[in-house]
Amino acid sequence: MRRHRLLWLFAKELRELIASRATLLLAVCLGPLVGHAFITAVVAYADVSGSGGGAAALSQGISPLDGLLVPTFGAYALVSTLLLPFVAIRLVSAEKESGALGLLLQGPTTLGGMISIKTIALLLLWMLASVPGLIALVLWHSYGGHLQSSEVLVLLGGHLLRGLVVIAIAFAAAAITDSAASAAVVTLGLTLGSWALDFVAQVQGGFAQRLARFTPESSLRLFEQGELSAAVIIVSLTASVALLVLATIWLHPGRSIRTRAMRTAAVLTVGLLLTVLSSQLRTSRDLSEDRRNSFSREDEQALRGIAGPITVTANLAPEDPRLTDLERSVLHKLDRLVEVRLTTTARTGTGLFERPADGYGEVWYVWRDQRRMTRSTTVPIVLETIYDLTGVRAPANRAPDTYAGYPLITTPRSAAALFYVVWPLLMVVLFVGRRRMRLSRAQGS
Repeated sequence: MRRHRLLWLFAKELRELIASRATLLLAVCLGPLVGHAFITAVVAYADVSGSGGGAAALSQGISPLDGLLVPTFGAYALVSTLLLPFVAIRLVSAEKESGALGLLLQGPTTLGGMISIKTIALLLLWMLASVPGLIALVLWHSYGGHLQSSEVLVLLGGHLLRGLVVIAIAFAAAAITDSAASAAVVTLGLTLGSWALDFVAQVQGGFAQRLARFTPESSLRLFEQGELSAAVIIVSLTASVALLVLATIWLHPGRSIRTRAMRTAAVLTVGLLLTVLSSQLRTSRDLSEDRRNSFSREDEQALRGIAGPITVTANLAPEDPRLTDLERSVLHKLDRLVEVRLTTTARTGTGLFERPADGYGEVWYVWRDQRRMTRSTTVPIVLETIYDLTGVRAPANRAPDTYAGYPLITTPRSAAALFYVVWPLLMVVLFVGRRRMRLSRAQGS
């Protein structure tokens, strides 16, 4: 009996989602947004591949992950920030404001079970929303384009996880606030605020940069690079579960404000503790075809023998491109193998008025009681410095990089008509047909 009740609730949530005008708006907008991103990416990919008579060297190493997958699915990052929250808020606010929530709670299903069902239904909708993106990949394959299955799956997983975080934020906001409009403002404030935090982190570095590593935007960038990070996945799941629990606490009509506040504090404390512990995990897997997140296999085998941590003190400003290059090209890869602790000591944010005579540009590496300094941020020199610092023998031979890229000169044939005309019309026809079927059933009964 309980199982049938849960299935009935799940079917109810799906019917309400399908009949929602917010869902229709999301579905209609997805076609043009994904289509524009796909068409722009294909044209740019062809230009880099030499369609405009550019240098042949430009096409060497061109990756479909950067050139097509990331920009095409970038439309989903925009949709999950600006459209998906409204669909999620409606599921909670409509029942809360109409009083239907109290009636549903009289059944055998708990409030936590209802929130779980709503979350699963929305995640299913978000997975179905990936259809335009998958159509774009089918078109790309028909043009003769290359796709690496592991990169596609990692990127899809990243957008699914981002969608879960946004859904959890929207549910918590709808539960805590008094109206759907207030919930929308709170949700957009949090999601757009994460963008602002990323900007502040790039300018100021320090604590803001460490905190910004786990914002939805920064987390998605790791998936866009073909990397699966245990820390990012667990932190995102922890945040989502904590927010869903908060929604359950604040939706219950029989609890006092004091009880809600105490339980909220307990959930936030446990969530923060789990987040801090999970953020220390360095387990990750590089699933990119060009191994962009890894050193050579020979270097990785040698570096794994180092008993960390390695402390890196960089006298570089947060906006200095050398610091960005050091972090992305060297330290991020090294931290997957050995614990790395990075601090910056520049006095300004840009480094424009710093002087080399004062030590600006120096990067110090400390391991146990050994210290080494270099001003270079290139991979070979930094690795040589680390090998000299730790006394680990550098590999004599390294396998050459065999990734040659996948240049392709093509045009986005049929894409404009499909995404700009066929897809929106199809969504409207399905929505209208669904509404007419419901009206005819209501009149017949």
